[in-house]
Amino acid sequence: MPFIPHTDEETREMLDAIGVDSMDDLFEEIPANLRCGDLSALGPGLWEQEVSQLMQEKARADGQPLCFIGAGAYDHHIPAAVWQLATRGEYYTAYTPYQAEASQGTLQLLYEYQSMMTELMAMDVSNASLYDGASALAEAVLMAVRANRKSKSRRILVPRGLHPHYRATVHTLVKNQGIELVEAPYDEKTGQTDLDALKRHQGGDFAALVIPQPNFFGVLEPVDEMTAFAQANGMLAIALVNPLAMAVLQPPGEWGEKGVDIACGDGQPLGAPLSSGGPYFGFMCCTQKLVRQMPGRIIGRTVDLEGREGFALTLQAREQHIRRSKATSNICTNQGLMVTAATLHMSLLGAEGLARVAARCHENLGMLVEKLTSLGEIEPAFSAPVFHETVLRLPLEAKRVLRTLAAHNVLGGYDLSRHYPELGNALLVCTTENRSESDMNKYRQKLEQVLASRRQGACATMAKLD
Repeated sequence: MPFIPHTDEETREMLDAIGVDSMDDLFEEIPANLRCGDLSALGPGLWEQEVSQLMQEKARADGQPLCFIGAGAYDHHIPAAVWQLATRGEYYTAYTPYQAEASQGTLQLLYEYQSMMTELMAMDVSNASLYDGASALAEAVLMAVRANRKSKSRRILVPRGLHPHYRATVHTLVKNQGIELVEAPYDEKTGQTDLDALKRHQGGDFAALVIPQPNFFGVLEPVDEMTAFAQANGMLAIALVNPLAMAVLQPPGEWGEKGVDIACGDGQPLGAPLSSGGPYFGFMCCTQKLVRQMPGRIIGRTVDLEGREGFALTLQAREQHIRRSKATSNICTNQGLMVTAATLHMSLLGAEGLARVAARCHENLGMLVEKLTSLGEIEPAFSAPVFHETVLRLPLEAKRVLRTLAAHNVLGGYDLSRHYPELGNALLVCTTENRSESDMNKYRQKLEQVLASRRQGACATMAKLD
């Protein structure tokens, strides 16, 4: 939406209306030592056209790098119609639709979103929506502690293969409520959660088990076995999933014999651009018996006294959110615009379109891995099946490789050394349907040059030693 500044005359008229001499008088309560003072470092003002030209010039200077980073945010194609429609005024400025008589369009769209998500996840109920994937998982943990009446524990089993930022976010949001996250290790050969290590907690009192699909390494977890383990030991099963992967993989509502209790994740792959980190949105689905424990908004469909179809907020009242840890979270004006885009995105692609995108991502990843491992010094870190991204072991420090690749406009992946130092020189690489074979060839070529430079440096060092 364009920014339209006020003219000097309009500003003067507004100041006169409220009886103030100048704009500075509006800020007189702020101490002088806290004010920024004269912004002398800023250049002169520019017209809109000049600003656009300046920003385009700076963007060209930055280059247009090829992105092979995943790690929770993915460079997918978004049909042009999605954001042309989502940024129409009736969607762009819509507030939480408490007044059903004035918000039928927004309410119907959110209801359609919920319907699509429950079908995609094979779950009973969806909300609309949460802030992002990490906070959605934290909400699922809080929900599980409230809802699991079989457990007196405030402990949650969390695989180490779960996204490290998600683990940190969950810890931050639940630690002051006395909820403990107990880590379950991954198998160093497969990259999957170690089921033998998980079984050591058999009989223990845990409120829930988190099951990522795929996990942070891109590895597909043995979700049926993990769901069965949770249910056999009185735990609620929380699925943390990539929604795009669910277009081709078994959905969480069908894991094990009964399906999971809660499914959540980040909806970014469904129509949200990377945009320097957001905004994205979180989603959550659950079984019917847990619906009253679900945070956020839930839209219901009904008929009025004359039999006409209508939509309204349902189940929750504002007053229930004052009960501290026993209350569901009051998430109102959240990422509704992103949910609007996701609804449009899923509508345009349909089930078949989503499946095609997921299949293309998987196919591209196989092609990239084949090209990179053919260099001879790079190998996959894990043996289990993967989706969308995978971990590769390099013959030199990942940080150095990524820095050199970035200098040639290739964003080569995510360095795992900070969060998983035990993996050594490991790199998490990702491909989406946006990466062409030409893009992959460029990555391979640049990486080959990096490795060749290393070999030449080693030969020069040996020559000096001789």
